[in-house]
Amino acid sequence: MKWIKIDRDSYGTILGSWAACAVLIFLTAHFIHNTWISLPICLLFVVFILFITWFFRVPNRKTPEPDNDRLVTSVADGKVVIVDKVYEKEFLKRDCIQISVYMNFFDVHCNFWPVSGEVNYYEYHPGKYLLAFHPKSSELNEHSSSCLKNPHGEVFFKQIAGTFARRIVCYSEPGHVEYRGEQCGVIKFGSRIDMFVPLEADIKVKVGDKVRAVESILAVLPD
Repeated sequence: MKWIKIDRDSYGTILGSWAACAVLIFLTAHFIHNTWISLPICLLFVVFILFITWFFRVPNRKTPEPDNDRLVTSVADGKVVIVDKVYEKEFLKRDCIQISVYMNFFDVHCNFWPVSGEVNYYEYHPGKYLLAFHPKSSELNEHSSSCLKNPHGEVFFKQIAGTFARRIVCYSEPGHVEYRGEQCGVIKFGSRIDMFVPLEADIKVKVGDKVRAVESILAVLPD
């Protein structure tokens, strides 16, 4: 039997949920003596406990062509909601192709490095908690920004909080070399990832595509 790997930064959230549900199950059983009412309520709490544990799983996936530094894979599971030419004004300060992936409540919320390279930028930005689809969420919401650089270019990405996502964990440390497909953090009760690749990159996805972290190739950097 293969055990499910749980995100290391989510143990506290899981244990807190277990404790809260245990108390609610006890209170329900103690004060509601009608089994037809108390049993379904208790079962709902048990299902919630199992869901929270499953929610913070770290999937075991293999990145395509690990030695190919030109490949850019998805940071997160979800749906592609933006593919557009934009001006990235925070760090790159040039025109790029933005690829945004929206995570719903049932997607894996662990995030993974999109490309191999050296971290040459990281910044955490406190902010609001607008809906992830809001046009200004990328700028106004709480988010962390990271950039990886290798011989083929730079890939900049943001982990963006949403209305229900209230904690972002990011492992970015400037100067560290990271490898595509390894975990780079988690967005708790996730939201959206904005990625910015060079204009010359060969884009492999379109709006509406479903993508999987680590496995789905979003772009190929220029040679």
